[in-house]
Amino acid sequence: MLPLQGGQNFRDLGGYRTRTGRTVRWGMLYRSGSMHFLTRADFDYLAKRGIRTVCDFRSTSERSTEPVAWPAGKAPRVLADDYAMDTAALAPRPDRPPSAAEAKATMTALYPQLLKQFNGQYRRMFGELLAGRAPLAFNCTAGKDRTGVAAALILTALDVPRETVIQDYLLTNRYFDPRKAVQADDQASQAWRKLPMDVLKAYMAADRAYIEAVFAVMDRHRGGAAGYLNDALGLSPAKLAQLRKAYTR
Repeated sequence: MLPLQGGQNFRDLGGYRTRTGRTVRWGMLYRSGSMHFLTRADFDYLAKRGIRTVCDFRSTSERSTEPVAWPAGKAPRVLADDYAMDTAALAPRPDRPPSAAEAKATMTALYPQLLKQFNGQYRRMFGELLAGRAPLAFNCTAGKDRTGVAAALILTALDVPRETVIQDYLLTNRYFDPRKAVQADDQASQAWRKLPMDVLKAYMAADRAYIEAVFAVMDRHRGGAAGYLNDALGLSPAKLAQLRKAYTR
């Protein structure tokens, strides 16, 4: 976790061991939630880290509601797509709040969809890494779902063991408080604020079943995870070798 005053779940992916005994390089790959609350001191700190590229996976409205005011002369190259996030399936009905089991089932079904919906943005992220435009940070709002899938893809591409990838995903639960986030969100409806804690956690916490649903898609693909990375993201064996040479040591 980076020592930022206004950071949300902002952490370095460095230090993880790969299956061949190499280590993901520190200071090259960062995952984060919204950067809207970063302070001037935070921007100065990040500038010293030399972040060159930011892949912002947030929707048009999310970026409009919580813009990021990078100081002049210190702004990285920010890549973002204009799109509307369809949250209808997630929105709780005031007349019939879901159970925790129903909320968990909804989220488990959502994660494989993220692979498809954000395929273009994930491809572009890897394109930036292959082009050497790092250090690179990537983020969404909570730094859990869209960002969690992106981190899982990167670490898998770098040959980090799956259990390590899952544990990195679950670290969000240490740094992100669902109830606090909803109460602080001016856009959150009363229906969200009134949800029982177990239901809110099912929606907003990191759950092993969610990221395992992503791996299930990869495992079912012809050639397993390596086949998925090649076919869905254009990461050939040669490109995987290039990534591992650049971002592990």
